Amino acid sequence: MSEKLVQALRQEFGADILAASAYRGDHHVTVAPARVTAVLRYLQQRGGCEMLADVIGVDYPDREQRFDVIYYVRSLSAPRQVWVRVSVREGEAVPSACALWRSADWHEREVYDLFGVPFAGHPDLRRILCHHEFEGHALRKDYPVELGQELSAPEKLFSDHDIARAAHRASLAQNPTGAGDEIHPSDLLTVNLGPSHPAMHGCLRAECLLDGETIVEARAEIGYLHRCFEKEAEDHTWAEVMPYTDRLNYCSPMLNNVIYALAVEKLLHVEVTPRCRVIRVIVSELSRIIDHLVCVGTNLVDMGALTMYWYTFYVREAMCQIIEKLCGSRLTTNYARIGGLSHDLYPGCEDEVRTKLRMLEEAVRDVVKLAARNRIFLDRTVGIGAISRADAVSYGLTGPCLRACGIPYDVRKVHPTLDYQEYDFDVPTGEDGDTHARIMVRLAEMVQSKRIIEQALQKLPAGPVNVDEPRVILPPKAKVYGSIEGVMNQFKLIYEGIQVPAGAAYGCGEGANGELGFYCIADGGGRPYRIKVRPPCFPIYGAFTHIIKGGMVADAIATLGSLNIIAGELDR
Repeated sequence: MSEKLVQALRQEFGADILAASAYRGDHHVTVAPARVTAVLRYLQQRGGCEMLADVIGVDYPDREQRFDVIYYVRSLSAPRQVWVRVSVREGEAVPSACALWRSADWHEREVYDLFGVPFAGHPDLRRILCHHEFEGHALRKDYPVELGQELSAPEKLFSDHDIARAAHRASLAQNPTGAGDEIHPSDLLTVNLGPSHPAMHGCLRAECLLDGETIVEARAEIGYLHRCFEKEAEDHTWAEVMPYTDRLNYCSPMLNNVIYALAVEKLLHVEVTPRCRVIRVIVSELSRIIDHLVCVGTNLVDMGALTMYWYTFYVREAMCQIIEKLCGSRLTTNYARIGGLSHDLYPGCEDEVRTKLRMLEEAVRDVVKLAARNRIFLDRTVGIGAISRADAVSYGLTGPCLRACGIPYDVRKVHPTLDYQEYDFDVPTGEDGDTHARIMVRLAEMVQSKRIIEQALQKLPAGPVNVDEPRVILPPKAKVYGSIEGVMNQFKLIYEGIQVPAGAAYGCGEGANGELGFYCIADGGGRPYRIKVRPPCFPIYGAFTHIIKGGMVADAIATLGSLNIIAGELDR
């Protein structure tokens, strides 16, 4: 499908398509900056690629056209996606895609912040992850990875005056004559939600303009947990990046491990063993269950439903015991390996998983019984924090937040890896796109994950969990201690890293919050030239202020919990 779409672009735009390439199913087209808007509009309106999933920046300091800006657009109903590349010189602007997709706002700001590429026509082009006093652009190749900056001046990205005037202009737009109940700035109060507040995870900030308890206008700020994962990845070997992925969505770290491994294996043309594929499915779905239990349990606590917290976290504790026995850690697992896994399942693991799944089934049933017809729960969730299907697509929402709007997009179905196409499971959806739908979708997804795990346990084959490939997998300790070849093999893999052939590939999977992807660029060496994370939380939080406008302050907290923003993957 993607190949036919590239052919259609060539027919439509002719010589304006400067180049086209394909690698392991990823199709790239290069266009001149002046034509990128037309190409993106064609893909959106005629090519069936309704979502802008990411915008990627890459720095090539030795080239005249130093920067690549890559727009990743995709279909939500078919395996059809295209990467549209624009190459620009230092200081040359790229036309903004904000008029086509709302998600372009934050994605383009990130490229501007970390690379310094300007976007012509962007409505609010300023830093998004780094402090406003930060000097330079952190992901440029000439910015030293060890260079730190002490920045202590208070943030002043917004002002009461600015946000109040924005709300006043919006009010006048609705009442052009100036008559009626338009809002005047002097009638409003500016309140900060977070970052130093438990309901905002200690890492999120939303500046809200209130008319009484109603949110008239809101703006979000992030970057409080920014660790520059992508910069650190360039300074480490491909294998050394694996523990860093744990710190992305730390509620489901094994999913991060597995999806990153899939991305690098795609570059290496490596297919893992059948037993490894099934075990990866098991641990991934366990991680999804744990993540959903945390989300639902804490979301209900934010609304005062403490009892259901005990139901969800009791099962979470039981699931974490499996993870702890499997890899020695509950939070930062570092279990997957490029080409396999760190080790096989422990004896009795399958039976323990089956036992804990029965506990999950009982807990989900009890939570649904307590919540389904509870008047307080329904009042706090039904119609609260709703987003339309069109807005959800425009903002780039994926995962339960998108499926709660009635769009059944699931990477496991549309782009199956790990033989997901062989498993029998449903994709739960909602209709209203509100807090209630997001909670109920996650509860239903846990039941489907249970179905997947039970099928995986039944089909679990014997055999090794790692590929027999010395250029990728560390040799057994017996070989290291007993042969010079084993010593040399381990030495080269540890110190030089896996030698990944030059190229670029995108590996993705269905994370707990939506599509998690790693766009990996290799230059033939043992370290990544560039890794771009496509975190599902990033576009979701970009839509947060749009979702809460017109609602009450208390409803904003309930909405945030249902979105399940994980600051580790949001900021990276």
